[in-house]
Amino acid sequence: MSALSWVAVGSLTVWMWLLLGRAWFWRTDVRLPAREAPALWPAVAVIVPARDEAAVLPTSLGSLLAQDYPGPVEIFLVDDGSSDGTGELARQLAARAGGPRLTVSSPGEPGPGWTGKLWALRHGIALARTRTPAPEYLLLTDADIRHDRDSLRELVAAAHGAGLDLVSQMARLRVVTFWERLVVPAFVYFFAQLYPFRRVARPGARTAAAAGGCVLLRDAAAARAGIPESIRDAVIDDVALARAVKRRGGRIWLGLAGPVASVRPYPRLGELWRMVSRTAYAQLRHSPLLLAGTVGGLAVVYLAPPAAAVGGALSGNLVAAVTGAGAWAVMAGSYLPMLRCYGQPPWYAPLLPFTAALYLLMTVDSAVQHHRGRGAAWKGRTYPAPARTGTTASPVRADAAPARPGTPDTAARPGTPDAHTSAGAAEEGAGP
Repeated sequence: MSALSWVAVGSLTVWMWLLLGRAWFWRTDVRLPAREAPALWPAVAVIVPARDEAAVLPTSLGSLLAQDYPGPVEIFLVDDGSSDGTGELARQLAARAGGPRLTVSSPGEPGPGWTGKLWALRHGIALARTRTPAPEYLLLTDADIRHDRDSLRELVAAAHGAGLDLVSQMARLRVVTFWERLVVPAFVYFFAQLYPFRRVARPGARTAAAAGGCVLLRDAAAARAGIPESIRDAVIDDVALARAVKRRGGRIWLGLAGPVASVRPYPRLGELWRMVSRTAYAQLRHSPLLLAGTVGGLAVVYLAPPAAAVGGALSGNLVAAVTGAGAWAVMAGSYLPMLRCYGQPPWYAPLLPFTAALYLLMTVDSAVQHHRGRGAAWKGRTYPAPARTGTTASPVRADAAPARPGTPDTAARPGTPDAHTSAGAAEEGAGP
């Protein structure tokens, strides 16, 4: 057989293994496990790190303030140095909406070795643990995530019914523009291929992952795993969090979401490119060898099938043409459930090799940006690779503004609203 035929046969073999031996990663029926309402609904602290999120806050925070949850719940919005009035807008929204008590606080610039999000989570969790009653669960959710009214109730009931320490739902991402439709379902598909959801939930399996936009975490499990201190420099913090919890014997679950969605738009290819390339090289542990292996693997698995099918047909190589077309068909067929999940037409399925080529280029670009000192950049901060010499690296600000001191969770300036905004309380700043 020719070299092209061998590549096509190898690719088809890999796709048959992925289809049948990768914990059915391509199926989209992994939803919240059976829910069981507890006799007494536990206290929950909702932690929302936010940095310049005023554009999406009315929808996302509004959905949290409207939660129908029978137990005690308090929302902690940790304003991570916003310059667009995020904190003040949050107070105004809570004052108008009613519902759970909202605490707005700012921790100041991240400490050495901390990412901004994990520094904000550290501050929010510490505040939550001072409350009475102490929270049994922490809902860690991003500032661009909209929750259905019963989202928190369903998450807690699932954790209680299945005895889980961590329940995470992969929020539905927006698919409106052509580029969102081409790239976003593939993003979720690739994530599920890398971290098969059924294997994540298996107690004896090493696979662990979570989706950072929506993580319900038992506080006792967080304490056992040293969250967030033990993962303070993790750029891909959701996966690191899940691994830390599972290593300490915690039971975790990850699946697709119906009632949880991101409201952040990525209408153009450039914005989607930055979303992926920001952390792609970190996923490869900043290793040139892993990068080379990933590029080669993507080429063989995703690019070789159409190349073999077309090249074999043009050159009269029947083996390459048939096996390449077969691998391409298996690939496209495995992608159809995700397209249906996102309400997209099936003709996007044969385009998966083109989308994979884009992801390959995004991954290479992520490595290039890292070596230029611009890797893992997010809203004015750039995070280097974690130090390997016992020291820790601090995030680099894109601007040269001095770090602001942390502010307490109660307002210190006269004439401004108290940072404890209890929309349901009769008095501003009322106690818990």
